[in-house]
Amino acid sequence: MGGDAIAKLLHEFHTHRLGKEIEDAVYVDADTAFFDDLVTGAAARQDEIDALINSALAEGWTLDRLDKPMLALLRAATYELVARADIGAATVIDEYVDVSHAFHADKKAKFVNGLLDTVARRVRVG
Repeated sequence: MGGDAIAKLLHEFHTHRLGKEIEDAVYVDADTAFFDDLVTGAAARQDEIDALINSALAEGWTLDRLDKPMLALLRAATYELVARADIGAATVIDEYVDVSHAFHADKKAKFVNGLLDTVARRVRVG
């Protein structure tokens, strides 16, 4: 979201965030290989991912209308739908709808659900 280099971002999360306590909040540890794949994969395939998201938006909407947390969330989720066939589409959608509640009201969570469902139907067979 902030435009930092991927290597710097990964280092920050590995060193200071994943599994750490920040301002009295304990952040759970993460599968760093999965986290790294998600971050690097979404960045490497951003043009493809943005095109998929854009094509699933309602008429008159563009990526520019989405706030940065929403766009980052949708990019990560779309990457999982495109590149991580080992994770079921319903699981991906459910997880990112849950994440969206941390940043947005319920109405936006419904938006996430609908958009990711559209993307999933376009990129997943069966």
